[in-house]
Amino acid sequence: MEPRTTDGLLLVDKPAGVTSHDVVAAARRAFGESRIGHAGTLDPFATGLLILLLGRGTRLIPYLDAEPKVYDATVRFGAETDTDDVTGTITREAPLPADVDVDAALATMVGDLEQLPPSYSAKQVDGVRAYAAARRGRPLDLAPVTVRVHAWTVRARRGAELDLTVICGGGTYVRALARDLGRAAGSAAHLTALRRKRAGRFDVAGAATIADLREGRARPRPLTEAVPQLPAQPLDAAEVRLVANGRAVPARVAGALAALTDAAGLVAIAARQDEQWQPRVVLRDA
Repeated sequence: MEPRTTDGLLLVDKPAGVTSHDVVAAARRAFGESRIGHAGTLDPFATGLLILLLGRGTRLIPYLDAEPKVYDATVRFGAETDTDDVTGTITREAPLPADVDVDAALATMVGDLEQLPPSYSAKQVDGVRAYAAARRGRPLDLAPVTVRVHAWTVRARRGAELDLTVICGGGTYVRALARDLGRAAGSAAHLTALRRKRAGRFDVAGAATIADLREGRARPRPLTEAVPQLPAQPLDAAEVRLVANGRAVPARVAGALAALTDAAGLVAIAARQDEQWQPRVVLRDA
């Protein structure tokens, strides 16, 4: 007997105190599906949107329209930590900055920025994870990377804390942004709360909770919802058979890529070759 598979898209609202791996493990147990991929993890203290793809849906990860990311964050001024967030040990303290200095610093932190990843991060050097080396007391010499910040919005000021919404590109460490904001404002800072609200077209508002997963209430969404940005071309039965065997079919919609579908859902992602669609990712058995 072939193992049962569940192909689909699942949005999960991760709570604080669990890892992204814990959420994936809960989804595996809930659906009896070992093949589960994700589009970006969250730190354990953070909450919010995780995008999971189940079964053959894992093949769609390169095609997700999941940028930019939108986060609600809280920055606390006056101290840096070794993790750049509230879970770490204080390494430096400084006087609180004036609001005008914070606003001036925020104005400089838009666009393409050179960001030094946190010492406690999943970055690797010669196969060694940065967080593993940091825990041993031998932090890695990490190289800066280019990240993009599209916009900041100040939502509230509460003494030493600042509530912000940041829109940024993938690969951006928001806790490193908090650290750098403190320095740019002539102070010190770290992140105390983080919530991912959106990733491209995907919103946490419709996400399942971890309780939904554990109690059997979560339901995967059709794979067509994973690629809503692609034009869809319905196929007839003969075309489905061709595509399932990796064969091209006539193109009847515009675009460089398309989602080929039938009444049962997504059949394939295809690339245009002249006036035909050549399958690139096939999700239907031949």
